Formats: sequence, structure tokens, C-alpha cells
Amino acid sequence: MALRVSILTREYPPHIYGGAGVHVGQLVPQLRKFCDLVDVQCMGEPREGATAHPEDYPPGANAALRTLGADMSMAAAIPEVDVIHSHTWYAQFAGIVAGRFQDVPTVVTAHSLEPDRPWKVEQLGGGYRVSSWIEKTAYAEADAIIAVSAAMIANIKNAYPFVDDDKIHVVKNGIDPEEFKPDTNTDVIDSLGVDRDRPIVTFVGRITRQKGLIHLVRAAQQFDPDTQVLLLAGAPDTPEIAAEFNAAFAELDKSRSGVKWVQEMLPRASVRQVLTHSTLFACPSIYEPLGIVNLEAMACETPVVASAVGGIPEVVVDGETGLLVPYDPEQAGDPAFIENFEATFAERVNSLTRDRDRARQMGLAGRQRCIDEFSWEKIAQETVDVYERAIAAHG
Repeated sequence: MALRVSILTREYPPHIYGGAGVHVGQLVPQLRKFCDLVDVQCMGEPREGATAHPEDYPPGANAALRTLGADMSMAAAIPEVDVIHSHTWYAQFAGIVAGRFQDVPTVVTAHSLEPDRPWKVEQLGGGYRVSSWIEKTAYAEADAIIAVSAAMIANIKNAYPFVDDDKIHVVKNGIDPEEFKPDTNTDVIDSLGVDRDRPIVTFVGRITRQKGLIHLVRAAQQFDPDTQVLLLAGAPDTPEIAAEFNAAFAELDKSRSGVKWVQEMLPRASVRQVLTHSTLFACPSIYEPLGIVNLEAMACETPVVASAVGGIPEVVVDGETGLLVPYDPEQAGDPAFIENFEATFAERVNSLTRDRDRARQMGLAGRQRCIDEFSWEKIAQETVDVYERAIAAHG
């Protein structure tokens, strides 16, 4: 069937900062193989391949309200399409309005859920109540919902019990193994001042509650003395989170050698080289619907030590492509539980830095898993199937 789709997103290459942006950037080119039109509406400054809408209205308003201003501009710019697909609450209001205006089906992808991220109130203030309302409304009105992992189904049903089971479809995130692959060059890794002869534990991500970086920094106090810690981490959500992390990092840096913090966002090609030369990748997230960054590490033949939360166990096979550390969000307020989690994380890291052959075998297995299970072309085909089901359901 002829198919015209509009993709609504806050992030779009080259300006991306999170997993949702990576997802959309990879998905769109593959969708164009199967659809007659793939329109892209994004936010921010103008760029090639998308219609961009600035988040500047109303001037001086709360960030969430300025997002709604951009949403209305997006809704007005969408051409005549067969289905509208929105990513994250930032773009979902545009999807709600445009879906009603054009009387076409809407699809939303569950990259994360606002009720599962209560710490966002620190960042958005009253805007968090707005973002939560938008997301709830989008899920209520959607003709189809894409979960990026099987684990997300339970989260969706828990947050929004009114959603019918037959509306939820699992389409996992993916990886381009031709973009993320081993890079044996050393210019980038050497420029960061690390010693390639010593173990390197790397983290890549934002400084947020969700990513659990504070737990990694504390766990690193228990890493073996020769292990280096390389943090590619920036964009703290709030001044309070920044202050908390700064203090923890200063304590770690004072207590051991080989601790590096790179605050600027490196190009993806540079990240690829860093991952290639890392002994392992650390993902201490306390909430992660799937975790594209783990796939990026695995595609570079780097094993992963990660929290066993959300969709991470669907990516990282414990004992085969990395090691998982149990984490219970219900016990997040228990200092004894958190202390044990951090100690266990350190123990798992040490077990791999002490056994480089095992780490190497896990890295090789991880890349093969990326190739076999997480291709973007397959994901695009599955997404088109969801579009067709949404159209049929909409009538």
C-alpha cells in the first residue's frame, strides 16, 4: 500500500543528545525504503532533511510551555499524510492536535514514561505536570503504541492501565553495525590522556538521575587501583544534580589516579574509537527502557556491565555479552540497598578488568548479537507493520 507518514520529534541529526534522537535519526532513512513519503518535523534550528520549529514562544515562559508553542507550529506544518508518529512527550501534543485535525491515526513510541521519571520535576517544575498530562492524553488517543522493549509493556500498563493490550507492539531499538564498529585508530583515545595499557571503564551519557552516574562514581572507589575511569558526561539536568555529581567526582579524583571527565559532547566517530579501546562499558542506569548506548558499545566489541533494569536484559545477555547487576527501584531510598548495589557493580567491573580474555570474548559476542538481532532495516519493516495496523484500527 502507498504510505505517507510524518515523524514528530524534538531531536533530529545533527542535533541529538539522547536515545530518542539516535532512534529517529537511524529509523527515518530506513523508513524511506518502504514509504512513499517520510515527513520529519523537529525542534530547534533549521537543518537538512526536516522542518525545524524553534522553542521560543511564548518568550520567557517555562520550557514545557515553550515546547507547546513549537508543537502547534509543527502541527500546522505537517503535510497530508496517512499516519502521524510522535516520539517523546515533547512532540506528542503536536501529534494529538494534527491527528485530530487531519483525522488520521496516531502512533507513539514509548522511549520512556513520565510517571517513571518523577525526578524530572527538578528540571521542569510545573512543566512536569504539563508533560505528564500530554503523555497520558497521547497514549489515550493513540491508535498504536510502540514499546522499545518487552519490559516496557508492563511499564505502559502500570502507568496507563486504560491502554488496550492489542494497541501495544514491541519494536526494539537498533544499531547500525557499519557506523558503530571497532576503530583501531588511537588519535582520539590518546588525546584524552588515558593509558591504553591499563584497564579503561567508560561511561557515555548525560548527568541525570536516570543514568545513575552518581552510583558509578561511588562504585569506582572500589575498582582495582590500576583501573582507569573515563566519563564522557555532560548536560546535567539541574544545578543541584550538577553540584552533587561535581562533589562525588572530586572525591573520586582525589582518591585514585586515571580518572578523566570529558564534559563536551564528542562526535559519534570519536565515541566509537573510545568504546573500541575501552575494557568495558558501564551503564549504571536506574531506569532504561532499552539503552541504545549499550548496543553502541557492543557493536564496537566492548562488553557491558549494566544495571538489570527495564529493557537492558533484552540487550545485554548476562555472562555472554556482559554482566548485569540487580537493581530494585522500589528500594532506591534505602541507603543499605544502594551501598550494596554500588559494591556489586564494582565487583562485576573488577571481575572483567582482571580477566581481559573473558572481556574480549564477551565483546565479540556482543557485536555478533547486534548484527543478528538489532538491524535498523528490520526495525523499519516492523514499524511499517505497526503503521498499517494503526490505519486499520482507525478505520
